[in-house]
Amino acid sequence: MSITRTLTLNIDAAALRNLAGEYNKHLKYLQERLEIQIIQRQNTFVLTGDLIAVERGEFILNKLADIADDDIGSEELHLIIQSSLARDADTPKAPTAPYADISLRTRKGKITPRGANQQTYVKKILVSDVSFGVGPAGTGKTYLAVACAVDMLERGEIERILLVRPAVEAGEKLGFLPGDLTQKIDPYLRPLYDALYEMLGFEKVGKLLERQVIEVAPLAYMRGRTLNNSFVILDEAQNTTPEQMKMFLTRLGFGSRAVITGDMTQVDLPRGHKSGLAQALQILSKIDEIHITRFDSKDVVRHHLVQKIVQAYDAFDDEQEKLAAERKAARLAEKEAEKLAQQANHQAESGASNDN
Repeated sequence: MSITRTLTLNIDAAALRNLAGEYNKHLKYLQERLEIQIIQRQNTFVLTGDLIAVERGEFILNKLADIADDDIGSEELHLIIQSSLARDADTPKAPTAPYADISLRTRKGKITPRGANQQTYVKKILVSDVSFGVGPAGTGKTYLAVACAVDMLERGEIERILLVRPAVEAGEKLGFLPGDLTQKIDPYLRPLYDALYEMLGFEKVGKLLERQVIEVAPLAYMRGRTLNNSFVILDEAQNTTPEQMKMFLTRLGFGSRAVITGDMTQVDLPRGHKSGLAQALQILSKIDEIHITRFDSKDVVRHHLVQKIVQAYDAFDDEQEKLAAERKAARLAEKEAEKLAQQANHQAESGASNDN
């Protein structure tokens, strides 16, 4: 059902220009993403469309008004829209929820989780010794884990950060990699480095790496270690074996916490090998002290097409599973029919023998 609502924002003309964007590009983008109509009359906005979409539009316009004293970039607008979409499907009022009730501080500024699920994820990391973040690419699992680690390091709650990743190639054979240990595993840990550089700066990260306050290591090198007063991030955990996952989880020492992130739709292990992440989620789900946050396509905070790509792949996988189940049922029915036919033939042959 289509409704119309009027929203009046108490901001000046310069802020209105920043909010609307050059040639109203922000408003046009907002209309396209939410599938609503927005008519602006100075600082009054008339929104028409589906009830939930209009409420979401009001939420976004209010958020934009809060930051409209400065220029608003396209990426910032996109993230605000994504934060309004990142909600549980059964909570239509979520856009009006206070998403900014928690934030992380780094040298380069404040980092605020986008959306209710990211807020929950960060809260679970900060209060538990072992946390899992599982879901598709672009949901902020790794980035927010690194942000939590940096925040705790800056506040003196931990003494060092360890970044760990299984060195599994994503379907490509890279061959021999030259250099020392750090140089060999750099390609696998690049996303973690990128997040650190953004939060601390190149120079600071370099100094912390030299002092081994920040340490990077392939998962295989964690065996035999006990990690005290550390924040350990295991990234791409879907590519661990069950033995590696158990080994990693039992490394945790006093004053330490671990965050394990992964995407079960992107397992690069050889065919026939079970993912350690999948097994761990099954085994550890009933331990109250271990928290698991599950993300889906609604939580994607990258380009809006990434969300649609994830949804398309999920729909394809569901269809393939359905077809496989139908084929299996057809084979079972065929075998059952053959079995009944054989039994009927056997009974007919037995009857004919008795007649003779």
